[in-house]
Amino acid sequence: MRRVMLGFMLASMGFAAAAQEIYPARPITMIVPFPPGGVADITGRPTAAALEKILKQPVTINNRPGAGGKVGNAAVANAKPDGYTIMMALSSVSVLPEADRLFDQKPAYTLDQLAPIALISADPVILVVHPSLPVKTLPELVTLARQKQGQLSFSTSGVYGALHLPVEMFLHAFKLKMRAVHSTGGGPAITMVLGGHVEMTVGGPASISAQVNAGKLRPIIGWGAKRHEAFPQVPTFKELGQDVEYYIWAGMFAPKATPDAVLKTLREATKKAVEDPDFRATMARVNSPVQYLDAPEFAKYWAADARRLAEVVKVIGKVEDK
Repeated sequence: MRRVMLGFMLASMGFAAAAQEIYPARPITMIVPFPPGGVADITGRPTAAALEKILKQPVTINNRPGAGGKVGNAAVANAKPDGYTIMMALSSVSVLPEADRLFDQKPAYTLDQLAPIALISADPVILVVHPSLPVKTLPELVTLARQKQGQLSFSTSGVYGALHLPVEMFLHAFKLKMRAVHSTGGGPAITMVLGGHVEMTVGGPASISAQVNAGKLRPIIGWGAKRHEAFPQVPTFKELGQDVEYYIWAGMFAPKATPDAVLKTLREATKKAVEDPDFRATMARVNSPVQYLDAPEFAKYWAADARRLAEVVKVIGKVEDK
């Protein structure tokens, strides 16, 4: 009997080891915490397509919007840590728990529930207005905003989301008031401007380039340390003497307790994915060059950015959802 039990135990251990060795053995879900059309979705889809070729398994996009990305972020933070649920998140992943604390709410997730896999892109956001708005420069916009006394409106990806925070930084710097109209993501936020429902929004180059090139949106100002190469005509807050800087980055994450061997596979696959010619061509077409960082470097980048944005949230203070 002891020999039988020992044999059974050894066989079970062998099966377990084999199961670990063949990851991934089934399709992977990549959660995008926003609707189609925004930076996370535009970055996530070509990344998923490149990963499929490397991992030899389907990588399916699951758009799960809500609360500025909080719904999707929390879903991944609390998902089974087996490597079959990953996420393409934006910089707002760092902000939302801090915003919850600002309102004395228990965060829907914490940053230590997530394991960084890789940074894919990092671009400064650019403020764009509907062409009917009679402004072409930042001084003209500031003057109009002061004249309108809170009547101008801007769309966001959700309260304290990736497109909300930079506008609040701008308004705080110039002591302006505007009306925020919150949506579920960058795509819907841009649609609001195109439809004339609000006067302006901000977006990463990937989500605004086509509409700017078509003359449907007018770029006004950028949040980068220097002008974006795709928008050389657009000045930055920095060069106009304002200490306002913000980047919308897209990075891949998995639940924190995902086994190291699985994370290693995902990291190696992602490194190959961002080198894929089709992937790079897709990112180039939307003016979002690859800014790849592997997990260790991404973790440092993320930690520093999270600390900086936490301070920004504290400075801005409570912004009520309207």
